[in-house]
Amino acid sequence: MGSTVQQTQKNQVERVTAWSVFSDLVKLRLTTLVLITTLVGFYAGLNSESGGLAQNLIKLGLTLLGTGLLAAGAAILNQYLERDHDARMERTARRPLPSGAIGAEAALLLGGACSVVGLLALAAWVNLLVAVLGAVTLVTYLFIYTPLKRKSEWNTIIGAIPGALPPLMGWAAARGEVDPLGWTMFGILFFWQVPHFMAIAWMYRDDYDKAGFVMMPSVADGEARTGRQAISHTLFLVIASLMPFTMKLAGAVYVSGAVLLGGLFLWAAVRFSRQLTRQSARVLFFASIIYLPLLLGLMVVDKLKI
Repeated sequence: MGSTVQQTQKNQVERVTAWSVFSDLVKLRLTTLVLITTLVGFYAGLNSESGGLAQNLIKLGLTLLGTGLLAAGAAILNQYLERDHDARMERTARRPLPSGAIGAEAALLLGGACSVVGLLALAAWVNLLVAVLGAVTLVTYLFIYTPLKRKSEWNTIIGAIPGALPPLMGWAAARGEVDPLGWTMFGILFFWQVPHFMAIAWMYRDDYDKAGFVMMPSVADGEARTGRQAISHTLFLVIASLMPFTMKLAGAVYVSGAVLLGGLFLWAAVRFSRQLTRQSARVLFFASIIYLPLLLGLMVVDKLKI
C-alpha cells in the first residue's frame, strides 16, 4: 500500500515537472498572449464579406493552431540562441536549457519543427499572406531582435515589431488582406510593448547587465531616456487606441473605455518617468498587463453589440 502511494506521488511530481519544463520552454504566457491577440485580430477583421464567427470557426481554429506552433517554435529557438546568456541571469537561469532539463540539440530540433509545421499549416490551410506575416515575425524575432539585445539599447523598439504582428495575422486570416484598419491593431500592440518592456528592463537592469544584454536603463543617460520612451510610446498608444473608433471599427462603448484605460496607463508612465524607482516600474508593469486585455475585451464587446 505504501509503495503504491509513493509511486503515485512520484508520478504526480514527474507530471508537474514535465509540465513546468514544457510551459517554460514554449513561454506559455507569451504564447497565450500571442494567441489572444491573434484571436481578437481575427474577430475584429470579420465583416459582411467574410461572414460571421460561426461561419469561420474552422478557419479560426487553423489560424490559432498554426500561429500557436509558430509562437512556440520561436520561443524555443530564442531560448536556444540565448541559452548561455540566460544561464547568467537570475531571472532566467532556471529555464529548461540553462538548467539542463532539455538538451540544446533537442530544443533546436523541436523549435525548428514547430516553426516549420506552423508556417506550412498557415500557408496550406489559412492563406499565404498569413504565412508570410508569420515568417516575417519569426525572422525579425530570431535574427534581428535576439542578436540586437547584445548590441543596442534599441532592441526593445525593434522587438516590438514581431510582437505586434500576431493581431495583423489574425486580421489577414479573416479578410485575406491587410488594410489600414488592420494596421491599427498592429499599432496598438506595437506601442503597448515599449512601456511594458521598459518597466521590465528597469526592474531587472542589473540582471540584464550580468547577462551581457544592452538595455536602455544601463546606457549613457539611460535613466532619463527610459522614462521618455515610456511616456512617448504610451501617448502614441492612447492615440492609436482611438483609431478603431475614428475608422468606425468600434463604437462608443470601446472608445469610452479606451480613453479611461489610456489615461490610467499614461498616469503610470508619467509617474515612472518622474520617480524612476523599482516601485514605480512595478506599477507601470502591472498597469500594462491590466490595460491590454481590458482594451481587447472592450473591442470584442463593442463588436458584439454592433
